[in-house]
Amino acid sequence: MADYLTVLTTTDTPEKAEALARGAIEARLAACAQISQPVTSVYRWEGTVETAAEWQVLFKTTAARYDELEAHIREAHDYETPEIIATPIVNGGEDYLAWVVSETTIG
Repeated sequence: MADYLTVLTTTDTPEKAEALARGAIEARLAACAQISQPVTSVYRWEGTVETAAEWQVLFKTTAARYDELEAHIREAHDYETPEIIATPIVNGGEDYLAWVVSETTIG
């Protein structure tokens, strides 16, 4: 696994997106979280094709903090099956990645 990750989730209101982001940052589970304007999601749920507006939250974190970030998202999320997708960061600015480490380190 890569040392650094981006982790994506979605939710149905901007307020919920901000709460997910703020909670992760306050707990040092991620160094940064970006909230995107509504995206249109089309998906099958319980046998029906649905369309919904959702807000994406993209967290920047370390692999060491992933399990706790996933637990935070699951605990704070109101979706039965929240989207949680981690993508490795294979390259990045050395100073930025050092900042990600410093912001996700407790103590």
